[in-house]
Amino acid sequence: MYQRIVIVGHLGADPEMRYTPSGAPVTNFRVATNRRWTDAEGNRKEETTWFRVVAWRGLAETCNQFLTKGQLVLVDGRMQQRSWEDQEGRTRTTWELQARDVRFLTPKGERVTEVMPGEEIPPEEEIPF
Repeated sequence: MYQRIVIVGHLGADPEMRYTPSGAPVTNFRVATNRRWTDAEGNRKEETTWFRVVAWRGLAETCNQFLTKGQLVLVDGRMQQRSWEDQEGRTRTTWELQARDVRFLTPKGERVTEVMPGEEIPPEEEIPF
């Protein structure tokens, strides 16, 4: 059975592409998804969830070339947990969405100037390769 996650959201920053020691391109970017609802008392609520997305090889190159901060995207992939040791020797863990497909939903030529009004982009921690 294959785990499948599909999200639609806006890029929180321009993508960052690097290369593994073997030369494979890998691109990282963050996507914010929003959930809006009205609670039992009639108050409008909003919740933002941030996803770390990783794209590999040809998809990595395409995402790096065409995506920019604020664009609306659909990402289809699987969640993967990754752990590493930080400089102080502590074990750190993160969840990443390993992209299998990325669809660009912002119309071609449309300029995007903000991620979302009033949203603050959380700082990204240093993640070694």
